[in-house]
Amino acid sequence: MSALKRPYLIMGLLAVAGWIALLADAIPAARADDTPFEVRITIRDHRFEPAIIEVPPDRPLKLIVTNADSTPEEFESVGLKIERVIPPGKTAEFTVKPLRPNRNYKFFGEFHPETAQGQVVVKTEAAGK
Repeated sequence: MSALKRPYLIMGLLAVAGWIALLADAIPAARADDTPFEVRITIRDHRFEPAIIEVPPDRPLKLIVTNADSTPEEFESVGLKIERVIPPGKTAEFTVKPLRPNRNYKFFGEFHPETAQGQVVVKTEAAGK
């Protein structure tokens, strides 16, 4: 390679390396809090246990709902966009997109709405910290 082309090659490689470094900073790295926050709920005697759930904001939520009753129950939440009948003795899992802080999301059992009621409370700081 001639001496005249070498500086241009080096400058070109440095420019490419600079762009790669800039792009690497612009792409967000996977965060530890991207893993779903897992909550287990049991339906027993047509009630939710626990009825009030505190969760961290801006993090996916995984609800694991087990129906311990001898009759089916429809787990429903308009705010969380969930609606599913859970047969007796069965478990259903729901993954919910990250929730906004300082909000409450009600859920209920449509077959027993007078007793099967609960809510997800989104805290300002991560629950359990």
